Amino acid sequence: MEIRTIGLNNQIIPRDGLNESYKPNSNNKFSLFLNQALDKVNELQLESDEYKKLLITGEMDNLHDVTIAQEKANVSLQLTLSIRNKVVEAYREIMRMQI
Repeated sequence: MEIRTIGLNNQIIPRDGLNESYKPNSNNKFSLFLNQALDKVNELQLESDEYKKLLITGEMDNLHDVTIAQEKANVSLQLTLSIRNKVVEAYREIMRMQI
């Protein structure tokens, strides 16, 4: 039994294999953006830890800078986790779809 599409030419994926514009080792803009964003979150976390160490050792006496750095790191981490949760939920929703 042959299943035919109703006048639909699949222009997204060529019939001969993978899409030529997709190359796994190429620098995709999205993956580059995602890596930079995660690096920035990590940098904020490390900066917050450094400020805490300086405050504990007495090398820094400005509590406001420490608190601001900690809140920046916390907000960026919460945003990252929120985005991750949305992506995972979208993936699960797609997997629940019936074909």
